[in-house]
Amino acid sequence: MDFGALNALRAGVDTRAVLVEGTSDRVALETLAERRGSDLAAEGISIVVMGGAQSVGRFLNRYGPKGLDLRLAGLLDAGEERELARGLERSGFGSGLTRADMEELGFYVCTADLEDELIRALGADAVVEIVEAKGDLRRFRTLQKQASWRGRPIEEQLRRFMGSGGSRKIRYARFLVEALDLGRVPRPLDLVLSRALA
Repeated sequence: MDFGALNALRAGVDTRAVLVEGTSDRVALETLAERRGSDLAAEGISIVVMGGAQSVGRFLNRYGPKGLDLRLAGLLDAGEERELARGLERSGFGSGLTRADMEELGFYVCTADLEDELIRALGADAVVEIVEAKGDLRRFRTLQKQASWRGRPIEEQLRRFMGSGGSRKIRYARFLVEALDLGRVPRPLDLVLSRALA
């Protein structure tokens, strides 16, 4: 849980919150906002890390109409879409929600996850160049040689690499967003930030 964001929200500093699953999502959104010249704190926006989508209902109750009644948005992985829909329904946002309904409410789902979205937007070759520039190419090549990953599509190997190794996912969230062409920002990332800033 992001206690800094929680304390700011409790103090009434922020009027809007973006709910995300993990720290890498927060870092990606903050980096994209910086690149677009937006100061989220000055705009009254907190990005709240839930520590996993299983907590979405609790966070919706706390910050939604039944709680602080903030203007909400959210970014989750495809595997958590049902959990998001259930949480929104239980929190009074509607029932029988489709993905389009959730987007109307400001909640966006990554095709697989954030890393998948960023790797596809940049292209695998560009991501490998970033991995090399950050001094991690040897580690990535080691993963590619492992029996369970040998022969798999490079995009899958890159996603696995980003998700392993401690804070690597968080570090690469910034690196990949910094490398994005701002005309090719992944749709969920683009829309959730635009919604928060609107």
